[in-house]
Amino acid sequence: MQKVLIANRGEIAVRIIRACQELGLTAVAVYSDADREALHVRLADEAYFVGPAPAAESYLRVDTLVEVAQRCGADAVHPGYGFLSERAHFAKACADAGITFIGPPAAAIERMGSKIESKRLALAHGVPVVPGYDGDDQSVETLVLEAERIGYPLLIKASAGGGGKGMRVVQQSADFIAALEGAKREAQAAFGDDAVLLEKLIMRPRHVEIQIMADAFGNVVYLGERECSIQRRHQKIVEESPSVALSPELRAQMGEAAVRVARAVDYRNAGTVEFMLDADAQFYFLEMNTRLQVEHPVTEGVTGLDLVHLQLLLAAGEPLPFGQANVMLRGHAIEVRVYAEDPVTMLPSIGYVALFAPPEGPGVRNDTGVSSGDEVTVNYDPMLAKLIVTAPTREVAIGRLRRALADYSVLGVTTNIALLQAIVAHPAFAAGDTTTDFLQTYAVTETLRQPADLPDMLLYAAAIHDMLAEPPTGDPWARLWRTSGETRRLVYRWGDQRFIVHAAQVSSNVWQITLGDKRVEVRLVVQRLHSLTLALGTTQEQLALVSSVDALLIAWGSQSFRVERARPLSIDTLATAHSRAGGHTSLEAPMPGTIVKVLVEPGDTVTANQPLIVMEAMKMEHTIVAPYDGIVSAVSFAAGQLVSGGATLIELAALQDAQHRES
Repeated sequence: MQKVLIANRGEIAVRIIRACQELGLTAVAVYSDADREALHVRLADEAYFVGPAPAAESYLRVDTLVEVAQRCGADAVHPGYGFLSERAHFAKACADAGITFIGPPAAAIERMGSKIESKRLALAHGVPVVPGYDGDDQSVETLVLEAERIGYPLLIKASAGGGGKGMRVVQQSADFIAALEGAKREAQAAFGDDAVLLEKLIMRPRHVEIQIMADAFGNVVYLGERECSIQRRHQKIVEESPSVALSPELRAQMGEAAVRVARAVDYRNAGTVEFMLDADAQFYFLEMNTRLQVEHPVTEGVTGLDLVHLQLLLAAGEPLPFGQANVMLRGHAIEVRVYAEDPVTMLPSIGYVALFAPPEGPGVRNDTGVSSGDEVTVNYDPMLAKLIVTAPTREVAIGRLRRALADYSVLGVTTNIALLQAIVAHPAFAAGDTTTDFLQTYAVTETLRQPADLPDMLLYAAAIHDMLAEPPTGDPWARLWRTSGETRRLVYRWGDQRFIVHAAQVSSNVWQITLGDKRVEVRLVVQRLHSLTLALGTTQEQLALVSSVDALLIAWGSQSFRVERARPLSIDTLATAHSRAGGHTSLEAPMPGTIVKVLVEPGDTVTANQPLIVMEAMKMEHTIVAPYDGIVSAVSFAAGQLVSGGATLIELAALQDAQHRES
């Protein structure tokens, strides 16, 4: 094996490229229209275009990927995770073309790729499964009857995939049909297969998975466990190893069960067997992921092994270089996923990454897929990076993670860093009470609302930055003079708040700043390209900052703010100002996407929280609901239409307001 094509993008492509280069292998990247300048393209030894931005026309094109691999002379293909990584037909196409697929055989992928088939196989080999229905009869009538037999609450799951897509929790029978329809639509769109299975919903379980590695000589080992219980929308965001819930005996039982599942399908290479663990320490098989997991770094952190190196070794036909007795877990590792998404609504954020500055330090690892200047687009999963910390104990690891998150700066797109901080700071996390309902049980997002007032420190930073800045060309409103001692009047806006700051430079590194009736002296400790370190008395603060013509993007304590420079009113600004009559709302698309289903018509009377329209974006469905009782006055789009972010979907008049006008 000398040349490896990485059939993926983002942070996992970067991870594999670096592993290949470390072993002296040529790393070949592929890219779509949206990824021409992406980080993985810049780091690869070679890069080839594979199609337009939509994944179905680029990263999911088996024929194109195989053709590129042949054209560039690649010996092997690494699928990463997601996309085609668990598609048996891709593994088979590679094998048919004489190209090594860095993963399990197609037959193993096919058998374990179906949640229904894999559950039957697990049962046949003495591995317990969650009670439910996994029959071939997928008629609505049968599924309704089976749901009643299983009892509520229950879980609807897409048979063909994972990542939370095609999954719905149903609390009562009245909600089953709508949830089933949504799960099937999402499963069909994501996996090309709308088959589902039903499972009894186990209350407050833990999600624990076992990493296995297998060679072509019949050797299979398990590399401990990862607990991945803390999730949003059924997608993991915090993973750690080892789990506080497992004793050595339970770890061995679950590891041996995972090995039995792998042996049952003649598995090879890296794989993960996922289990649900209840409060009584009873575990149930969920599924097997026939690929490298997103969270593999935490296993690397406690075993000292490089799983991608091992994958390449095993794919080249080498035997496992160790046995089960040689696997030792040392210390503790925690990984958090940094997403471009709102930490409260969890809706994806797209746009230009003005600054990406991950933390550094002992025991800190960053697996990144972007850098400053990159774009986050609507076409792909919004994960930016993974932050992994290792330490001798879980307590030290948590402290290290808290510090690292406080040092994380991202500007230009909204991130979930504040949510991650709230999780790791919570006493329940420190206590190890990490069940799959963690976010709901502890209402973590309730603490994440942005402050009602802009912190004064940000205004001090904005004023000092602008006093030092050269005026942007062609921008008369931003022209600032640097005459020592001259007081400048600077006006900023944050939301609907307006701030007047008076600032004067009184010495080489000291500014006198007046904000309202408060006057302070602020010392500039250090100025760098995208950062300011300021001292107020004995307190020193570091802020990341990126300036545009009309605004300053400032990150402080991992929170990010957009502070606008106030401009004089003009005909243009007055023309864009608008207001609506009380009780009338335009419901807008939270992001670009596709309308899946319109549930109302003009003239319909609706109640608060009633679903009005379903749209798909970032491979997930989002339901727009009524904010209050009202009457639909206009519907702007139909099913199947594309919409841009901010587009008005529905006009809704408050019920009382509409009735008053009619009378």
